[in-house]
Order: sequence, then C-alpha cells, then structure tokens
Amino acid sequence: MSLYYEAASLLTAPPGAGGSFKSRIYSAKGLKVSPAQVYAVITEASKWDLLLKEVVENSDILSQESKLTPLLSVLLVHDFLFSKKGISAPPSHPLRQAIERHKTRIKAEFTKARVRRGCTSMQDLQAAVLQEKKSALGLDALSETLYPRWVRINNLKSNLKLQLQSTFAAFQQVRSLADLKSANSVYVDEHVPDLVALAPGGDISSSSAYHKGEIILQDKASCFPAYLLLGDQDDTWKGDLVDGCAAPGNKTTHLASLLSARNGHAETTIFSMDASTDRSKTLQKMVSVAGADKLVSVLAGQDFLAVNHADPRFKNVTGLLLDPSCSGSGIIGRDDVPRFILPDPGRKSKDDHPRGKKRKRADDDDAQSAASAHRSEPSPPSKDRLTRLANLQARIVEHALGFPSATRVTYSTCSIYILENELVISRVLSSKVAQTGGWRLMRRDEQPLGLRKWKHRGIRQQEIGSENFEVDLSEEQLDSCIRCWPGDDQGTGGFFVAGFIRDGHGAGVAASMPSTNGQNEKGSDDDDEEEWNGFSD
Repeated sequence: MSLYYEAASLLTAPPGAGGSFKSRIYSAKGLKVSPAQVYAVITEASKWDLLLKEVVENSDILSQESKLTPLLSVLLVHDFLFSKKGISAPPSHPLRQAIERHKTRIKAEFTKARVRRGCTSMQDLQAAVLQEKKSALGLDALSETLYPRWVRINNLKSNLKLQLQSTFAAFQQVRSLADLKSANSVYVDEHVPDLVALAPGGDISSSSAYHKGEIILQDKASCFPAYLLLGDQDDTWKGDLVDGCAAPGNKTTHLASLLSARNGHAETTIFSMDASTDRSKTLQKMVSVAGADKLVSVLAGQDFLAVNHADPRFKNVTGLLLDPSCSGSGIIGRDDVPRFILPDPGRKSKDDHPRGKKRKRADDDDAQSAASAHRSEPSPPSKDRLTRLANLQARIVEHALGFPSATRVTYSTCSIYILENELVISRVLSSKVAQTGGWRLMRRDEQPLGLRKWKHRGIRQQEIGSENFEVDLSEEQLDSCIRCWPGDDQGTGGFFVAGFIRDGHGAGVAASMPSTNGQNEKGSDDDDEEEWNGFSD
C-alpha cells in the first residue's frame, strides 16, 4: 500500500531542485515501491480525475471512510475502476477495504457518469473527460490539441504499413496535427520516418503491439538525434555506434530501428551505456523487448566520461549520440506535475443522510492546492546551475570528438536555454579537439531530408532572468542547429539538437586528449526510468 501513500506524498511535496516531475520520482530516495508504478498511477489517474471526483463525491465515501483523503480516494478509485489488477494492496489492507466496502455504489456512479456523457467507448469517454478538464482549468483548446501522443514504429519488429493496417486499422488518417480531433484519428509525421501522432488522451498502451514492442511511445523531438546521426540514405552504415547517456533506452532502440530499416547493418554494434547500474537494468530490458539484443551491447554502469579512447572495443566507433543531463526546461505539461481536480471532502451525495463522524482533514486544503497547482510558468534555473550543466555537457561532447574513428556526433538536450545549447556548441567548436580533429557542424543541406524541412533553427541571443546571453556563431552555423519550442503548432516540447561531422580524421587526436574521469550519471534533470513499465518518452 506504500504505492498510494508515496504517490500522494510526491504530488503534495514542494517542487524539487529542477528537472521533470518524472525524473524527480525516479531520483527520489527511500521509495518502497518501484518509481515506474508510482509514476504510472499518478499520470493515469490524472487523465480521469474529473470523472473520479464526480464518482467519489456522489458515492459519498469520504464522509464514511476516515482513512481516505481526497487525493488518496482518486488514486485508489482509479485503480479499482481501471487497473486490470485492481488496487495494489492485499485484501486485508484498510485502504483497500475502505474502497471495496463501497464497490457497488462506486461502480454505479461510474456507470451514471458514463451514461451522462453519452460515451460508448472508453476512448471517447477519456477524450470527453480531458475536454472537460481543459475547460475547468481554463486551458487554451488549440495549444492543448497540439500536444499529441507520439508513437514510433519499431522496424525491428514491424513497419509503418503493417501498423496502419493492424493497430491503427480503425483509425482515420488525417492530414495535419490540427485535424487530430477524435480519439480514433492518426497523423503520419512528415519529418521523422515511421512516426505517427494520436489525439491528446489517445491511449494505445493496452494494444498488443505496444506490449510486444512493435510500437514505442516517444516524443517527436527526442526522435531527432538518432535520425540526424544516421540520416536517411538507404545504404549500409559503416562502423559502430555509441549512445553515451542511454537510459532509459528510447534513443538506443531508435538507432537500432533505423539501422534495421537499411539494406544492411549486420556489422554494426551499438554500445549503449549509462553510469547508473539501476538505470542500466531498465535500458537492458527496453533493448530486449524492442528486439535489439543482436545490435546493442549494454555497458551497465559505464560512465561515458571514463571511457578510454584507446579501448579496442571502440576502435571502429564512427558515430556517437549524446543526450546528457540538462535543466529539463523544455518538458511540456504532460511530463510535469499533473494537475489534479480533487473531490470536495465536505460534499455529500444529495440522496444520502449526513453522517455524524468527525474527521480530521487539517492537511486536505494544502494537499488539494499542491496537487492542483503548478499552473504558472516556472522560474528559470539560476545562471550558476545552467553554467554547471553546460560545463558537463561540453566535456561530454569534447570527449566524444576524441574517438579516433568517429566521423559523426549528435548532441541534444530537452532545454530551451541558450547556455545549454548554442553556447555549448560554440564552446565545443572552439575546443582543441574539434579544431585539431577537423570537426564542424552538420549543415542544414547535409541533414536528413525530413529535418531539412524543420523550420525552427538556432538563436543568437536570449534573455534569461535579468541577463542577456549572445552566441558567436555564423548564420550558417545557427541554421545548422535544430530547435523545438513548447506551445507552438508542431506538437513538441522544447528541444535542441545539433550534429557534428568530421572533415578530416585528425590522426592522433585521441592520444592528445587528457584523460577524463567524471560522473555522467543522469540525475534529477532527465526523464530516465528505473524499471520496465513499457516504452515511453
């Protein structure tokens, strides 16, 4: 039963030092249940909270069960109604009993709520509830519509044509993101191969394709790094690959999927590493479920900055993908603290008599406000924190450029700040290893066709807090940088990616580089997963 207490505690805790809500769950100390379970129950319950509020209030369980709070009641009733395994607690546990004593009334109120909305399917019901929530929270309908559910087809096990004929056979294919109006609509992306978008609230996680690893939930922007690195030429990739900051594994499995779609890839090994041994377990599980074991070698607990360039395992590495820890400032609302609309503890169902129990709910108001807050834009991180992150990010990229056979490197962040993006690029280009090794930015006309069409490019200056930051890059170099902005019409969060290519092999570069030992553990600033809970970005 720790699951529900810990979920409620995390929801009502003051905001942490930074990073996404998901990353703060996975970095939380002392959890007695898996972070994946905690994150899942919170995010799934938040999709139904308005309906759950209605069911809880009309069934009047809060006035009868002293152990329940509004937030606990929503989490518990969600699992009672929607989880295949039901409430995650033994039958004798008081909280489970508090719900099951009223199971007939709860089910009846759920049926009434569904009938009132005239929804015949669960997908339509969820879409209706999400639309009601948007109105209740005063969210702009257009901007909310443009945060779809992105789904990547895994070429190791399937392909786009097969999935459109099977998993999405009953879906209507639309011509733009703005046309994703109904729960059974699907849009085939124009920028990234084998990527589709579903309407907000569309849930494909119960499909057999999802559980078999044929489709993977991955935000569109996070598909850019692997696609930028490998390109779209239909030929054999020459050499091995490294994913230096790999957990939970979406980008590693995307590399494998792109290789699988080529004519040949048998000679390529993807070395996928993460400094955390716990996260490496998740990484290995994702690789296995995606069917990428033959392509991927997981180096559990391997700190990328501690990798020796002279290690014979890496002598044929020609491409590296780097997505290190960052501020997470580009992560959009779906991955931030969910906003719960909770039951009123004083509300009584009109056909029941009031009970005389006195109940202590001193913390309920605080819990309600904390769980439904987070509506304002977060303050930018301090300059010192961004500088520390940028220092680590630059070290990681410079270390990658020192691999003796490397010819391509991609660097990405889920940050909107110039300090972690264009200024890191400028610093790397000025470094000894870049200049000695003949490294430069991949020009826009050298990028894969789909990404050439992407309109958002690098920026020259940006105000952060009270300071203005400017970067010394040419117009061509800025045009080589790819940016995504949250809240626009492209349906992504904030993201940045740039590619480096090597004009000359720069013999002896690796030997001239100083040995580096550093911690490259992704900490509270990323969206890693500690335990398998399905493919998700």
